[in-house]
Amino acid sequence: MRSHAAIDPWAIRESDLAPLADEAAKLRFALHYAVLAPSNHNAQPWRFIVDGTSVLLCADRTRALAVVDPFDRELIIGCGAALFNLRVALQHLGLGYAITLLPDRLDPDVLAQVRVFAGAHDAGVAALFDAITERVTTREAFDIEPIPMSVQDELVQAAVAEGVDAASIAWAAKRETIAELVAQADHQQFRDPRFRRELASWIHASRRGDGMPAYAAGVSALLDFASPIASSVLRTFDLGDGAAAAHRLLVEHSPMLLCISTGEDNPSAWLASGQALARVLLTAVRLGLCVSYLNQPIEIEALRNALRHQTGMSTLPQLLLRIGRGRKCAHTPRRAMSEVVAL
Repeated sequence: MRSHAAIDPWAIRESDLAPLADEAAKLRFALHYAVLAPSNHNAQPWRFIVDGTSVLLCADRTRALAVVDPFDRELIIGCGAALFNLRVALQHLGLGYAITLLPDRLDPDVLAQVRVFAGAHDAGVAALFDAITERVTTREAFDIEPIPMSVQDELVQAAVAEGVDAASIAWAAKRETIAELVAQADHQQFRDPRFRRELASWIHASRRGDGMPAYAAGVSALLDFASPIASSVLRTFDLGDGAAAAHRLLVEHSPMLLCISTGEDNPSAWLASGQALARVLLTAVRLGLCVSYLNQPIEIEALRNALRHQTGMSTLPQLLLRIGRGRKCAHTPRRAMSEVVAL
């Protein structure tokens, strides 16, 4: 068996688990897949506290994004995505689970308690296991080839299965209207020096276990405005023009958008959104599709309401995804397990 410390976190494989591992060992092993979930700015804002066959999923507020996510909405969505990855890994390893969301009303950092046991197989969840290590965020333009309605429906149903609302937007005119909302959000956000400072800190070349190095250095669709960003983002908001133009182009080259929304806007809804997000992403991988995010309009309340109107949804948008076929990009880095798991 390989040493976990010596391998790429994305190269984890089932053969690294001891053949006679008990339920507690399988739970600890499954956490290697939980931490491969997506999060805003790749902040990885989660902690896991393991006690035998039980684990607490906790929000790590020290990794919060105070400017772009002042209420920790996206932070908790990221934790929800990690929870769904954990569910997939546990099911694949033959373990059932009982999940209690927000189990401690005196400690809002405790988002979920997961207890594992043998059995209770969900084939639909377990089938997504191989997609966990294949998932990447692709920030480049996609092929404009339309996504079949049957595939759009499958992605919508993947979200709905987690208790949220979802809508597919494939009509070109509607996508262009939403692209304008994304551009407006880019302009507003880049005008704020606090936003520019926060963004710069997460794309800095010195980051190793987190952040967005691919965003700053390896994404051709964004290079025109992103390449000098770490040095100049604190001094100018002209980059907002570049961001708006690049993101508008990305929407035009994304044959499908998918909006995830909820009736409430609270931690329970955010956890559901995160689990729906992860289920959609892993389903997309299985269907040979790429995904990235256009959440900027949701991060500005007035534009969030405009997005709701444009999608025709009655519930509150939580995530806006663009989906298509494109070139696979490199994985983002991951923090050491010792930093996120307490035994």
